[in-house]
Amino acid sequence: MVDEQLGSEDDLLRQAVALLQTRYERGTAYTDLSSTAVAELSSTLEAVAVGEGDVVGGDRQEAVALAHRLMDDDHPELSPMWPRVSR
Repeated sequence: MVDEQLGSEDDLLRQAVALLQTRYERGTAYTDLSSTAVAELSSTLEAVAVGEGDVVGGDRQEAVALAHRLMDDDHPELSPMWPRVSR
């Protein structure tokens, strides 16, 4: 059961990465982020999905919560993992 949950979370994280990148590339969302910030966030979420050691900012529970926010388009910028934008 635990392996199934981890597998589902990993799939969710990867789907969220794809969605983040697609929305950014199409210019439909997250346009306040730089391409570097999107790439770094994508890498962090992917690293959490594959379980790469100690990922900076890669708290698994927060990454999964952020993935849910991205999938639902429900204010992902409120996540502590979201890149901070200088204004």
